[in-house]
Parts: sequence; structure tokens; C-alpha cells
Amino acid sequence: MDTQKVTSEYRLSQWAQVIQARLDSGQSVKDFCLANGISRNSYFYWQKKLREAACKELSKTEEPRNIVPSGWMQLTPKQAQHTKESLNIEINGCHITVNDDTDPELLKKVCRVLRTL
Repeated sequence: MDTQKVTSEYRLSQWAQVIQARLDSGQSVKDFCLANGISRNSYFYWQKKLREAACKELSKTEEPRNIVPSGWMQLTPKQAQHTKESLNIEINGCHITVNDDTDPELLKKVCRVLRTL
């Protein structure tokens, strides 16, 4: 590993700590930099460098993947069957099951009849 690369990685790690300290403090960038004697331009410069390094590292580790290996068949899952919700009513020992398809007028008439029993 050459000296420049080591130096660059060291600076990145130092600035990563500074930026994390700013995040942990809850202060704005302006207030944090003023309190710690840091130039805002330097802060944003190194923040950009850290983001670039992180993106570069992520792009190295991500390998293009075939979702379906060659020679395999992709199966699509069947759509889940939705069960109809229902309501069970008991009036004077008589049970009625009501769902979305039940006619409201018919239900009203049946309930009236069952109340009279």
C-alpha cells in the first residue's frame, strides 16, 4: 500500500469521526464548525469525500446477480385467495351468517322475524 493511499484513508477515518461527532451533538453544521474551529468548507469537502468513498466501496461489493440462473424456469406465485369476512349473528337461538353479498333489506326482515320468536 502506498503512502498517499494510507494518508488518504487516515484522513477519511478522522473526518468520519468528526462528522459522526457533529451528528451525535445534534448541532447544525454551522454551530458545530464554529464551536470546534473547523472551516465549513473543509467539513463539506470531507463529507463529500466520505460519501464518494462509501459509494465506491458499495459498488465494489455489489456483484450483478441473475435472479433466475440460466437453465432454470421462473415460477410466479399464485395470488393469495382472499377469504370473505363474515359476521355471525345469534338471535333467540337462531344463527345467521352475514357477508358482503348479503342483501341488507333481507337481513333487516330476517332480524325482525327472529325478534318476534
